[in-house]
Amino acid sequence: METKLPYSAKLLISLLCVSIIVWWMFVLQEILILLSFSVLFAMLLFPLCHFLEKWYFPRTLAIFVCLLITLAIVVGLVSLASMQLADLSDELPAFQRKAEGLMNNLQTWAAKNFNISRKKQVTEFRNQSLNLLKNSGYIVTNSLTAIANSLSSMALIPIFVFFFLHYRDFFRNFFYKVFFRSKKTKIDTILQKIYTVVQSYLLGLVMVIIIVATLNTIGLMILGIEYAMFFGTLAAFLLLIPYIGIMIGSLLPIIMALITKDSPLYAVGVAGVFLFVQFLEGNFITPHIVGSKVSINPLAAMIVLVLGGQLWGISGLVLALPFIAILKVVFDNIEALKPYGYVLGEPEFDRPVRPQKIPKESKKNETSAEEQK
Repeated sequence: METKLPYSAKLLISLLCVSIIVWWMFVLQEILILLSFSVLFAMLLFPLCHFLEKWYFPRTLAIFVCLLITLAIVVGLVSLASMQLADLSDELPAFQRKAEGLMNNLQTWAAKNFNISRKKQVTEFRNQSLNLLKNSGYIVTNSLTAIANSLSSMALIPIFVFFFLHYRDFFRNFFYKVFFRSKKTKIDTILQKIYTVVQSYLLGLVMVIIIVATLNTIGLMILGIEYAMFFGTLAAFLLLIPYIGIMIGSLLPIIMALITKDSPLYAVGVAGVFLFVQFLEGNFITPHIVGSKVSINPLAAMIVLVLGGQLWGISGLVLALPFIAILKVVFDNIEALKPYGYVLGEPEFDRPVRPQKIPKESKKNETSAEEQK
């Protein structure tokens, strides 16, 4: 016999379960972030692995080939970035001289307009530098520790990707056993929809990064900014942080324009280029490439991004959209959770159905029938 609980009790139990899940997500964030990225990379590599298996590659060999291709691409990108950074470091003395000249001009401008003496400015700058040096050891130690932990965790991602791809049929049977009351066809449909949503999002994101990197590079080359390809590509990769990534990526080329160019209008031009590219990316590029596969409304996306950032930091910002898309697929295919899937999706601007007016004669008939009763 099933006991029926009141709505308030069901709501309290639901909120308690959600709170426990969020708490465990925060406590186990290191392993969960690692597993989450591994699942996404496994979904991204699955088409290539499946293609190789069709050509009679053993599954283990096909997975190794996929991982080797991915490793070669990553090594190539890191090598190009390191070459650009090496060239940039060779010109640091020239940049330092130009930065000192810019600081002198700023000091002169502040002394003329705000009546702040250069001696007072130098004293304040020295005090702030000393405070920064005092805390630099702590900052450097924490940064190195975080980088070491990140690198050690990233080294485990290929291993998890290998097992997720190798045991994909095993995990499918696991879902069959857990949801044994549901039909296997329905479970297969949900899993296929989840795979399609995540796959379209990841592939679309790669294409968007390539297009945005090209537009950024062209705009910076037109303005004559040095290392345009490096800065344009870096800002495009920061699209992995939705909404604010490209804005963060525009800071370095703006500083470069202020240091290397004689007029501050070049920095304004760099900011204008990135704002224009961000407008194109948000309104035309991403909607047309990613399409309606990830149909999350902007309000829900912003809320999820804020929550993901508070829960898992930058990793939460990157993982927020694909995971909320997965939740929407699950909600849309479970009858009791369909309203929540509706709230996450794009709104349908349909006019509400107005109640039809009852004719006067029918009203009289209803009143007479009630009088007879």
